[in-house]
Amino acid sequence: MGRSSWIVADTGGIDLNKLRVAQKLISERVIEVDDLPSRIELVCGVDVAYAGNLAVSAAVVVDAGKLAPVGKATAILEVKFPYIPTLLAFREAGPMIVAVRRLKTHPQVLIVDGNGRLHPFKAGVASQVGLALGLPTIGVAKKLLCGEVGKWEGETAPILLEGETAGVALKTVKSAKPIYISVGHKVSLATAVKLVKQLTRAGQRLPVPLRLAHLEATNLARRLKAASQY
Repeated sequence: MGRSSWIVADTGGIDLNKLRVAQKLISERVIEVDDLPSRIELVCGVDVAYAGNLAVSAAVVVDAGKLAPVGKATAILEVKFPYIPTLLAFREAGPMIVAVRRLKTHPQVLIVDGNGRLHPFKAGVASQVGLALGLPTIGVAKKLLCGEVGKWEGETAPILLEGETAGVALKTVKSAKPIYISVGHKVSLATAVKLVKQLTRAGQRLPVPLRLAHLEATNLARRLKAASQY
């Protein structure tokens, strides 16, 4: 699916042209080669859930060797941007960035729930967050936003977008749907796939840092929803 297929009919008064220019600038600044420490010890997963008009983000830092949590932070912000396909970064990057900046344990790598280069404009939320924080960042999405999955070789398959490999589909659990990995910033696609594999426990679909961030964000959002009913 090419860029021409992503036509936004109703932007709610938002200047779409300015946002596309911003996405172009983001895509031009993304670094797709490894800029990582020789030994990766701390990896952070970050995700966003919703409670009414509140965006609830959680960042969880994990010891890369033990796959055990060593720090976490959350952020609860009012939603300021509507849900528009291909523009999700402008809705979710802010809460993610705030949560990561609140961490007392500083990660070396981020794993973001969402896409990076695997995006019609090569500027998904993982790239936006990575650039804002200046950290090596990997995008891991649960659904395929764009592109076509190529030939499977074992547990992986390339995702082709406009004739280029924009990501990799990875089957972490045989009975589950694959996850979709792409470069966010300061990491190569090969290293991104390697790290996601290393950080995923057997029988679990998501890498541990992202799985814990997802649970933290959704549980907090659930508690906020329950509290608002009283």
